Amino acid sequence: MVNVRVFVTYKQSVFDPQGDTITKTVHTIGHPEVESVKVGKFFDLSLDTTPDQIDTVVKDIATKLLVNFNMETYTYQVLGD
Repeated sequence: MVNVRVFVTYKQSVFDPQGDTITKTVHTIGHPEVESVKVGKFFDLSLDTTPDQIDTVVKDIATKLLVNFNMETYTYQVLGD
């Protein structure tokens, strides 16, 4: 069993209204040092696959289900025990 966390975020060129709102709110509570906030989501997958197949499986799931490639991009991380 392999555990993988897939991170989905907006592309750099896409305006992130939630991130912008959070950034403004963080400033109002006294933290002007925060330059920006980027909002995203993550998915934890438990895969019954070999380590050499992880990339293929994650790419297939991300491409077909998790990511809107017009606006979003993804990365993933294999989690330890």
